[in-house]
Amino acid sequence: MDGKNETLTDFFLLGLFPELQYISVLISSILLVYIIAFTGNAILILLILVDPHLHTPMYILLSHLSLIDLALISTTVPKMAINFFSGKKNISKVACGTQIFFFFALGGGECLLLTLMSYDRYVAICNPLRYTVIMNPRVCLQMALVSWGGGALNSLFNTIYTMHFPFCGSREIHHFFCEMPAVLKLSCEDTSLYEMVVSVICIVFVLLPLGLIMASYMLIFLTVLHMNSPEGRRKALTVCSSHLAVVSLYYGPAMIIYMTPHSFHTSEQDEILSMINTIFTPMLNPLIYSLRNKEVLGALRKAMNRRFILS
Repeated sequence: MDGKNETLTDFFLLGLFPELQYISVLISSILLVYIIAFTGNAILILLILVDPHLHTPMYILLSHLSLIDLALISTTVPKMAINFFSGKKNISKVACGTQIFFFFALGGGECLLLTLMSYDRYVAICNPLRYTVIMNPRVCLQMALVSWGGGALNSLFNTIYTMHFPFCGSREIHHFFCEMPAVLKLSCEDTSLYEMVVSVICIVFVLLPLGLIMASYMLIFLTVLHMNSPEGRRKALTVCSSHLAVVSLYYGPAMIIYMTPHSFHTSEQDEILSMINTIFTPMLNPLIYSLRNKEVLGALRKAMNRRFILS
């Protein structure tokens, strides 16, 4: 009887595109992306940890970004894969709330961290002579703490408020993880006021950071255009353009999911946007931000040579 009551309080994750014919191919592809993302971010964290040449503000912030990405993709993909291959779709209310908390904490932390990283690049390119003074280790640590702490506080509020709503009727979540808008659709109370509050919060965690990032890179572009070296100008523009591409892939889906009325997009569209935001972006970040850099590649070669010599 107790087991039955526990089951009745569970939610049911319908998974990723449940009616898709070749869903096993898609799930296998996502698992491959997960392995690549996990490996890439883990390698980057280890390289920055062990190589003294990478103990600079830029790479310290990048290590925190990799840690967030590694945790973010691990919050959703393993549970999705386990549910698919086991055939079990249930998730307890506590586990669902835990998933919402970590997803929001890590997502909010990444929004703040990307903003602070753009400021770091702005100081490095636009004010290089004062870079070591402005971006000292103490400031770098404060930036990391603000990112993690701000994301956690925002998530705590959203998780508690989301899970306090009564849920009645269907407990089927049309998503591959416990995503807040999908869970709110199951509430038997009117959630429109809270959704407006979420939109306001998104202004602080999405629109404002995005505006600051765009402003930073605009100033960087203006500085780069006045560079005397064509090679330096080309390199800076290439790096900034790739960074902006990743930022747009992260912030774009978030704005559509959380800042537009639910009637404007279907559950399937939300799943596609969430895949871009939570699965593909963590895979791209280490490739775009770091693993193409000469410093990181040099550290990787040194680590591989050291292992070869020891073996």
